[in-house]
Amino acid sequence: MIYPQNVTDKLGFTDIRNLIKEKCLSEAGKLMVEKIQPQVKIDQIDRFLRQTQEFKNILQHDAPLPVDHIYPIKPLAEKAKIEGSFLFEEELYKMLLSLRTVYAIIRYFNEREGQYAHLELLFEHLPIEKSIVRSIEMVLDDRGKMKDNASRLLLDLSQQILKSEQEARKRLDTVFKQAQSNGWTADSGLTIRDGRLCIPILAENKRKVKGLIHDESATGQTAYIEPEEVFHLNNKVRDLEFERRREVIRILTDLTSELRPHVPLLMSYHGLLTKLDFVRAKALFAIDIDAVMPLLSKGADINLVNARHPLLFLNAKKDNQHPVVPLNIKIDGTDRIILVSGPNAGGKSVCMKTVGLLQLMLQSGLLIPADETTSIGIFKQIFADIGDDQSIESDLSTYSAHLSKMKHFATFANVRTLVLIDEFGTGTDPQFGGPIAEAVLEQLNKKGVRGVITTHYSNLKLFASHAEGLENASMLFDNQQMKPLYILQTGKPGSSYAFEIAQKIGLPKEILQSAKQKIGVQQKKVDTLLVDLERDKQEIYDTKKAVNRREKELEELKAKYESLQAYMEENKKEIIRKAKEEAKSILKDANKLVENTISEIKSAQAEKDKTKQIRSKLNQELDKHASDLIQKVSKPKPVNVENSELQIGDWVRIDDSGSEGEILEITKGSSLIIALGELRTVVKKNRITKLRGKEKSKAIKRQSNLSTDSVADFQPEVDVRGMRTEDALHKIELVLDRAVMIGYPTLKIVHGKGDGILRKFIRDYLRKYTHVNRFEDEHADRGGDGITYAYIN
Repeated sequence: MIYPQNVTDKLGFTDIRNLIKEKCLSEAGKLMVEKIQPQVKIDQIDRFLRQTQEFKNILQHDAPLPVDHIYPIKPLAEKAKIEGSFLFEEELYKMLLSLRTVYAIIRYFNEREGQYAHLELLFEHLPIEKSIVRSIEMVLDDRGKMKDNASRLLLDLSQQILKSEQEARKRLDTVFKQAQSNGWTADSGLTIRDGRLCIPILAENKRKVKGLIHDESATGQTAYIEPEEVFHLNNKVRDLEFERRREVIRILTDLTSELRPHVPLLMSYHGLLTKLDFVRAKALFAIDIDAVMPLLSKGADINLVNARHPLLFLNAKKDNQHPVVPLNIKIDGTDRIILVSGPNAGGKSVCMKTVGLLQLMLQSGLLIPADETTSIGIFKQIFADIGDDQSIESDLSTYSAHLSKMKHFATFANVRTLVLIDEFGTGTDPQFGGPIAEAVLEQLNKKGVRGVITTHYSNLKLFASHAEGLENASMLFDNQQMKPLYILQTGKPGSSYAFEIAQKIGLPKEILQSAKQKIGVQQKKVDTLLVDLERDKQEIYDTKKAVNRREKELEELKAKYESLQAYMEENKKEIIRKAKEEAKSILKDANKLVENTISEIKSAQAEKDKTKQIRSKLNQELDKHASDLIQKVSKPKPVNVENSELQIGDWVRIDDSGSEGEILEITKGSSLIIALGELRTVVKKNRITKLRGKEKSKAIKRQSNLSTDSVADFQPEVDVRGMRTEDALHKIELVLDRAVMIGYPTLKIVHGKGDGILRKFIRDYLRKYTHVNRFEDEHADRGGDGITYAYIN
C-alpha cells in the first residue's frame, strides 16, 4: 500500500507512533502501537475512529476509567498452562490486581450500557469470573504475601517457628548478658552471620564461650559465635522453615492447578486490557493535539478544514510559540492534483506532508487535528517522493532515485492512489527535468490519481493552468515585509520571490542586476506579473475582510434594534392589557357602588337628609377610585439607568438578583464592573438601578456589616462525604462564594477517597471557578487525596 516503505518516517508517522507509545501503561499496549498500519476497509477504520472518540469522551467528560493496575496476564497464564508448574506469590498478586482492574472496567461499562457502543465491542461478552479472584484472595493477603492461615499445616508451622524463634532469642539474650558481665564481648550488639544470630566475642575470649564460630572481623579481634545453647534451637527453626516452604509450594501448586481451566478466559482478559490500553493511549494523544473525528467519505476525496500538522502543533504548544497556521485544501474529482508553488521556506513541503500524514493517521484509526467538518476518503495506495534517496550501494544518483519512483508511480498508480511529490523535477538540468516532469504529470493525470505536488518549474505551472484535473495553488507571501504567511491559496501559481528574498538577505546589487539580465525577458515578465497579482489579491482580500467585518457589525446592530423594538411592542401590549383590566375592575366596583346607593335611597324612602348623606358617601368612593387610578397611571415605572447618569463610585442594585454594590469601572461597551463586598462581577447597564439618598446609605452600611460578620464566623472547611454530587457541589459553591467575598485565601474540602468519582467532579468544578488559581491534595499523613485544598485569588 505504501511506497516506498520509508514514507512513514519521512512524513512523521513513526514519530506519531512513538508519542502514542509513551501514553501506554503496558508493554503489550506499546507492542500494539508499534504494529499500527493504515487500513483500507472503511468499516474497520470507522470502528477504530469511533472507539478512540468514545474513549476521548470518557477522559474529558466521564468518571475516570479504573486502570490503576495493568500487569500482563498472558505470560502468567501461559506458565500456569503447563501441568505441574506453579505461580509464585508475586506473580499471583500481579494477576489478582489485573483481574480486579478487568472486573472494575467491565462493571464500569455495564453501568453505562449503550453509551459507548463501539468500546463495548472489545469485551466480546466477557464474564466476571469471581471464583478466580476468591481463590487467590484466600491464599494471599493485601500485600501479596502468603497468609499464615492458607492451610492448617501452614498455620501450625508458622506458630512453631515463631515460638522456637522466641525461645532461641531468649536463650541468646541470657548468654549475651552473661558474657557481657564477664567482659568477654566486643562493643557491638547481637549480629547476624550466615543467616544465624551471633554474639560478638573478643578473640582472646572465644574459647570461653561454647558454640560455633561463624565469622571473624576484618582485624581478627572479634569472633562471631553462635552459642551451643541456641544452636539446636536455630536448627529446629531452620527445619521448620524448610517445611513451611514445602507447604507454601504445595499451596501454590494447588492454586495454580485450580486456575488452569480458566487459562483461555485469562487470555481474553489480557487481550481486553491490552486493547483498552491501546485505545486509551490513542485518545490521550488525540487530546494533546486537539484532534477530532472527521467525516469519512467513500470516494477518494480530501477536504481538510483548518487542519494542523500534529508535530508542529505540539512543538508550538511546548515552546509557547505562535499557533500553527491552519491548512485548508480540497482534492476531489474536479481538482484531482494540487500543484503548489511559491517561495522557499514558505510552507509548500509542510502543506504536502500535512496532507500525507493526516491521511496515514486517519486510515490507521487515529483522530486528526482539524475541524469536525473535515471529510476524508480512503486510498488503497499512498506513493510519495520526498527528499534525497540517492544510494551508493545501488549506484543511484539523486535524479536516478527520483526517476525510479516516477516509473513506479506511472506504472502502478490508479484512481485510488494518493501521490505526494516534493520539488517535482529537481535533481538534473531544468531544461530537461522540466519537460520530463511535465510528461510524468500528464500521465498521472490521465490515470486519475489524487495528490499534492510542490514545484518551482514554470512549465508545470503553465501546464496545470489549462489541464483538466489539475489546479494551481500557492503559499501566500507578504512581499512588503518579505515574510511567508503559510496560507495556501488555490486558483493561481505563486512566484518563487527569488530576487526579493536575495535582496532582503543582502546580496550585492550588482549581482542581482547581472542575474536579472541573464534570465529571459518572458520569464521575468511572468514572475513580475505573479508578484503584482499576489499584491493585488492580498489588497482585495484585506478589503473583503474589512467589508465582512462591517457587515457583521451592521447585522448585530440590526438584530439589537429589532430585539429592542420587539421588547417595546411587548411592553406596550402589556401596559394596555393591564390598563383595560384596571378600568374593567373600576367600572365593576363603580356599578356595584351605584346599585348599592340606589338601594339605600329606596330603603330610606327618599328622605332628604338621608339621601344627601348617601350621595356624599357615593362621591367620596368615586373620588377614592379616581385617586387610585391616577396614582397607578402616574406612578413611574422603574427604568434602567441611562449610561450618561452612571459614574465610578455610584451605588447600584442588580434588578434580577437584588444584590447591591459599588461601580468600580465602566467599560467601553454596555457593561459595568461592580464590587459586591469582596466579590467582583460584570453586569450589563440595562440590568441595574442607581441608588440614591437613604437607599445608598443603607446599602453601604449593610455591606460593611456583612464584611465584618462574615470574617468572624466563617469556617474555611466543608465536609461533603456521603453526599450526592449535585448537593456536594451546591454546598461547596456557597462556602466558596462566601470565602471569595470576604477574601479568605484557602478552603479545605473533605470529600473522602472511595472510587474517586466525587473528587473528580469537585476538581472539575474548581477548574472552572475563576477565583480558584490552584488546588492540591492534603499531606498523605493527614488524609492524602481524600481532602482537597483550594487556593483562592
